[in-house]
Amino acid sequence: MVVASACDPRPPQPSFEPMSDVKTLMAAVIEPAAEVYWDAVGSWDDSTGTHVMVPTTDSAWSAVQAAAITVGESGNLLLIPPRAVDQGTWAQLARGMTTASREALAAAIARDTSRVFSAGAALYDACTACHAKYATEILRPNAK
Repeated sequence: MVVASACDPRPPQPSFEPMSDVKTLMAAVIEPAAEVYWDAVGSWDDSTGTHVMVPTTDSAWSAVQAAAITVGESGNLLLIPPRAVDQGTWAQLARGMTTASREALAAAIARDTSRVFSAGAALYDACTACHAKYATEILRPNAK
């Protein structure tokens, strides 16, 4: 008699042992990386004029790329039990964060500041959609 699992061509799935809960992952990994991305490009006006903030060195652009990767991969980390709250809305929103991060990474690789800004807005929307459902007391992780 042959056991059905012996015929399964898929390799066994690795087990995961998360080191943190969602709140700690947000505070230690996701929020700092998202802040690096969101703060990479922008402009502001004051009494001395308009100021523009853009990455100007290879290392600065690499940091923006790393931030996009970190946030995107963190979407995958949010799908690992016991962090995964459910396989419905939670999973959809976590995948949305990863999807938004893919565009954020592409924009950073292209060094296209307009795309980085737009991708940052899309990433912010993905984050706030999840917070609106699962962390209503925190619409942006660093808000007090």
